[in-house]
Amino acid sequence: MAALNNKRAAMILYSNSQLESHRTRIVLTEKDITTGIIEVDRYEEEMKMLTKINPYQMIPTLLDRDLVLYDSRIIMEYLDERFPHPPLLPVYPVARAKCRLMMYRIDQDWYPLVNTILEEDAKKADKARKTLLASLIDTLPAFAKTPYFLSDEFSLVDCYIAPLLWRLPILKIELPKTAKAIANYAQRVFSRPAFQQSLTDTEREMNK
Repeated sequence: MAALNNKRAAMILYSNSQLESHRTRIVLTEKDITTGIIEVDRYEEEMKMLTKINPYQMIPTLLDRDLVLYDSRIIMEYLDERFPHPPLLPVYPVARAKCRLMMYRIDQDWYPLVNTILEEDAKKADKARKTLLASLIDTLPAFAKTPYFLSDEFSLVDCYIAPLLWRLPILKIELPKTAKAIANYAQRVFSRPAFQQSLTDTEREMNK
C-alpha cells in the first residue's frame, strides 16, 4: 500500500491504473487529502478484501471510517463536498449543472472509446481511435477559450479529461498541429504538482 503524502492515512482508496481511479486520485491530490492507496490490480489478496466490502467489486472504492463508497463520480463529489477547499465544482447551480453534464458526456462518449481501443480487435480499435480524435477536435473551442475546460479554475471536469489525454500515446492517438489548444491545455494540467503526484508508476510509463 502507498500513501499520497507522508501523514497517517485516515482514508483508504482501492485503486488501479484505469481512468476512473486516476481521476479520483487527482481529486485527492488537488485537495491534499491524506489517503492510503491499495493497488488492487497488483495484489490478488486485496481484491478478495474488496469483495467483502463492495458487492459490485467496483474500482475505485473509498473507505472513510465506516463509510464505503464506490463509483468514482460519487467518490469525487463526496470528496469535494467534505473537503471544500479548493472547490472543484462551481458555486452557481447553472455552471455546476453544466460541469456535471460534461462529466456525464465524457463517461458516455469518450471513456468507452478508450476501453475499445485497449481491449477490442484491431478493426474496432482503429474505428474507436478515429472517433475519439474527431470528438476531441470537435471540442477544440472549449479547450481554447479558458485556461481550463470551460473555466478559469481547475474543476472536476479537468479531473475527467486529464487522465484521458495523458493516455493518448498508448492509445496511438496523435493530435494534429491544428489542435494546439488541446496540447497546450494538456501540458498546463500535466504540469500541476497534484497531477504529477496522482500518477502511479504504471501511468508514468504511459506517457514517455
